[in-house]
Amino acid sequence: MRARARHVWSTATLVVLATVGVLAGCSPGTPEPDASATAQVPADAPYRDASLPVPARVDDLIARMTLAEKIGQLTLIERDALALGDVRTGRVGNVLTAGGGGPRDETPAGWADMVDTVQQMAASSRLGIPVLYAVDAVHGLGHLPGATVFPHHIGLGATRDAALVEEVGRAVAAEISAVGIDVTYAPTIAVARDDRWGRTYESFGEDPQLVAELGAAEIAGLQGDDLADPESVIATAKHFLGDGGTTGGVDRGDVAATEDQVRELFLPPYRAAVDAGVGSVMVSFSSIEGEPMHASTHWVSDVLRDELGFTGFVVSDYAALDLIDGADGLSADEVATGINAGIDVVMVPTDADLFAGLLTGLVESGEVSTARLDEAVRAVLTVKFEAGLFESAGADPARFDEVGSDEHRALARRAAAESVVVLSDERGMLPLAPGARVLVAGRSADDVGVQCGGWTLEWQGRAGNQMPGTTIREGASAIADVTYSADGSAVDGSYDAAIVVVGEQPYAEYEGDVGDGDLRLTAADHDLVARVAASGVPTVLVLLSGRPLDLTPELDLVDATVAAWLPGTEGDGVTDVLFGAVGATGTLPVSWPSSVAQEPINAGDGQVPAFPFGWGITYPAR
Repeated sequence: MRARARHVWSTATLVVLATVGVLAGCSPGTPEPDASATAQVPADAPYRDASLPVPARVDDLIARMTLAEKIGQLTLIERDALALGDVRTGRVGNVLTAGGGGPRDETPAGWADMVDTVQQMAASSRLGIPVLYAVDAVHGLGHLPGATVFPHHIGLGATRDAALVEEVGRAVAAEISAVGIDVTYAPTIAVARDDRWGRTYESFGEDPQLVAELGAAEIAGLQGDDLADPESVIATAKHFLGDGGTTGGVDRGDVAATEDQVRELFLPPYRAAVDAGVGSVMVSFSSIEGEPMHASTHWVSDVLRDELGFTGFVVSDYAALDLIDGADGLSADEVATGINAGIDVVMVPTDADLFAGLLTGLVESGEVSTARLDEAVRAVLTVKFEAGLFESAGADPARFDEVGSDEHRALARRAAAESVVVLSDERGMLPLAPGARVLVAGRSADDVGVQCGGWTLEWQGRAGNQMPGTTIREGASAIADVTYSADGSAVDGSYDAAIVVVGEQPYAEYEGDVGDGDLRLTAADHDLVARVAASGVPTVLVLLSGRPLDLTPELDLVDATVAAWLPGTEGDGVTDVLFGAVGATGTLPVSWPSSVAQEPINAGDGQVPAFPFGWGITYPAR
């Protein structure tokens, strides 16, 4: 098996870099180690011996660690706030590059230098414990221009194709591991039960069994057969537990459900994830009947650990321990509550020193036992050993060409095509004829950023064409005689057909919540659809969205309606279906409401949707 490549820098060079300035956007920090951490470790220490069983290596390493070094393994900090000296002294064992927080050099080489700088500093520490470097690659390495961006989960849910989802996971792992990333905070295996939730598109759908099957498939793709494989990464199932079913679809809200209901609706995907060997589980910001998940010993320890048998490490969400008591700032009580509930790694984006100080005091006072501390450290170190990071960590420049490769883009195009759901086609106008004279209308038809949605380039996403890809307009132009008119004003009776592309602007997390608001097209999009349809040209409406929208005002205006979800960088996957190069096979992973008043709407709840769960008009390729 080929080992991970690593840039080799001398310890002396790294110390100088950490001392004199900022490297790859990281600050030098405070490099002086604790006096108790200066004891030399022999080169033949058992934990360095890759031939020994992982438990024996972990036992040996834990026995050598100071309290500060143990706490460092529980500390996760954002890269922009990282002091490199804290990596060298073992005070930080986990690093995250969050949305929009990439390096100044936005290339694979730039990302590799950013990651390798941290890993080489870790290698120069007393114990040489590698860092777990993480990113939110929820649909590819969307932070990096030129990477392949796959359809968001809601679209993959429409494919119902576990083998395809596993292939997508494998491709994502290849691209992010090439630049040195060890962990992705994916897949989201929430069961989306209310489309008003701003993270609906991160879910595979409303059905627990569908989410369980596809979530396990993505984990298998990301982690491969062996975590030590250089093209494997550690997957993170999130967010435990119930975040798709909060009252009103409010992010970070409360799930008003009995334990039996929670077990029936939200637990099956986690059982499947644990059975698939997932390396990490992230806890949800949400609560169940008022109990914050980050404070729940019952769900995190009793159910996830003991009942389901999870053996990886549990990680908190972004600064989530701060919110346990509802007040601003991180307190000792919140740290004790979270750690004692079963959280192993705490995401303290900018507060590593505060967290370390609080946890040190808690261990010294006995409020967090040494046994619980060691249990958490053991969970983290076990995954690091299993991933082969002690033998080789960092980027592989020989694989930079895998980032955005033709092979991965072809897979993303296929995934986008399989995700398309034809909702209506009253007159049988689909598929359109290749070579037809077609008007393509709508700004969204020529916008890769809108196609990709949130978690692309920035946390909330970014409209426009800064992310390389193929727009729906470009895809149609490769097949037909296309005139593009952003506002539809070029329409006249001479066209064989019109494709009107409308939908949501990019968003993520709670900023995408609509509460009791409107899930309809904007007035401008509705007017565009009406203007084109009024010409008498046979019109197909293509919706780009992260969730179902109320299309009742538009359905009677157009001849066909297509849900393309958020297809990613390869918009030609959508036009492959529109023109019949690929058959239409997608079916709804969620119930489609006829109005926002029906929300939440799910199969079996007695409501009559506009289009039911599992609906989709299919046709073969030409």
